[in-house]
Amino acid sequence: MAITSANQLELLQTAEAVAREKMIDPGLVVEAMEESLARAAKSRYGSEMDIRVKIDRKTGRATFTRVRTVVDEEEYENYQAEFTIDSAKPYFEAPKPNQNAVWMRDGQALTDFAGGPQVGDMFTEEVPPVEMGRIAAQSAKQVILQKVREAERDRQYEEFKDRAGTIINGVVKREEYGNVIVDVGRGEGILRRNEKIGRESYRNGDRIRCYIKDVRRETRGPQIFLSRTAPEFMAELFKMEVPEIYDGIIEIKAVARDPGSRAKIAVISYDGSIDPVGACVGMRGSRVQAVVNELQGEKIDIIPWNEDVPTFLVNALQPAEVSKVVLDEDAERIEVVVPDEQLSLAIGRRGQNVRLASQLTGLDIDIMTEEEESQRRQKEFEERTQLFMDTLDLDEFFAQLLVAEGFTNLEEVAYVELDELLVIDGVDEGTAEELQTRAREYLEEQAKKALENARALGADDSLINFEGLTPQMIEVLAKDGVKTLEDFATCADWELAGGWTTENGERHKDEGLLEPFDMSLDEAQHLVMTARVLLGWVDPTELEEETEGEDLGDMEDEQA
Repeated sequence: MAITSANQLELLQTAEAVAREKMIDPGLVVEAMEESLARAAKSRYGSEMDIRVKIDRKTGRATFTRVRTVVDEEEYENYQAEFTIDSAKPYFEAPKPNQNAVWMRDGQALTDFAGGPQVGDMFTEEVPPVEMGRIAAQSAKQVILQKVREAERDRQYEEFKDRAGTIINGVVKREEYGNVIVDVGRGEGILRRNEKIGRESYRNGDRIRCYIKDVRRETRGPQIFLSRTAPEFMAELFKMEVPEIYDGIIEIKAVARDPGSRAKIAVISYDGSIDPVGACVGMRGSRVQAVVNELQGEKIDIIPWNEDVPTFLVNALQPAEVSKVVLDEDAERIEVVVPDEQLSLAIGRRGQNVRLASQLTGLDIDIMTEEEESQRRQKEFEERTQLFMDTLDLDEFFAQLLVAEGFTNLEEVAYVELDELLVIDGVDEGTAEELQTRAREYLEEQAKKALENARALGADDSLINFEGLTPQMIEVLAKDGVKTLEDFATCADWELAGGWTTENGERHKDEGLLEPFDMSLDEAQHLVMTARVLLGWVDPTELEEETEGEDLGDMEDEQA
């Protein structure tokens, strides 16, 4: 195919048609054509040459030019596309014999040649158009199609990138391997199989409402990722149905969903005269029913949000009644006690109710009945009573008095203020002092034995003399092979204090070596870092700067 006057206008018509069909700038299509023609010309004239093509936007005439650029002597490599200043001088004389040749400087055609050529000047001369064979034409077509696809993806990305996190209405275009391709206007989105509610299916032409979960650049394939199972989808639906949420009077604090089955949504009102739950339900349930209908009949529990975690959890476990809540903030776990007859309701079918409540609060929830909790408390009471009987040589009644007063271990008895023992019925000052003496002697004896065992296991003095570890802790560490300060300094904080690991959405407990001694993660981290400083592994000034930064961050959080 030769670029002749017969098909010059056809180039522009083709560009206009493609641009209209793909909804992109016609200029981008013309640029793609220019690049494809330039590539074909290089295959004809030589790949080393810098051949450029310019298509006139009015007439469609394609002009082929060869460009040579003036470069420094050191950078001169390609004589086909570059000049040195010396080699450019013969071409720099005026008048030029070739009227189709032009010298360019800073994007402008040169008219004054007195100063001689400079680095960066470009010599352009028109060359004859090329005859495009079948292979060259096919290659040009591929270049144009590729450029058009890139322009289409760029246009789609730019249009939708700021719409992530919103709801969009679309039309089902087709289904591929369970994934639904949705026409969303000037682009296509994909609703993956795992983002559909239950077993819902769609036919071509069905209208569908989805949440734009993500918009990202992809080298190929879809860029707009849709979802109907995302918790944010429900939140956005409520924002559309409830004007108070849209206006910011009511805020959605948390959403948990079992898509297609049940959901819980926590709301709070910043206007004391507006009930957040009632506003979301609407007159005769009209507002919440509109959301339920969109979500294929998904049952929705609307819960008042509360800053107090136990109170919020009691609300989250509705419709079950809760007798008692025990919160363990360090482990991010919470124990809930319910009446015996409420257990199945609190857990829900296949654990659904407690699972959703856990997602809503961000805590692991253990549910037990009042009877189970009573049995556990009785067992703890008996174990502590026996501990005091065995270690302090007390009768059962006196040991029970200590437990009933809230004493849980020997350290508390040994080191509390004397007044706290005197409040126990029948305990005078002499008895209290005797109790503390027995407790301290027992603890000292245990510490001595633990230290002997640790030394027998090979514990080094560097670890034994390290401040912050008790003999019992050192014994446990030595049994696990941690026998020197260097060994201790290589430990991670969670190895000492324990922690939680999440795998496949399930949290698993990691037992810590010193967890039985109630060591927290912060305490473990402080001890390990102190050991590293003593060994010279960490610069203490850096540690101080880091600590000061954390303190400053904490202060800013408190002020906020």
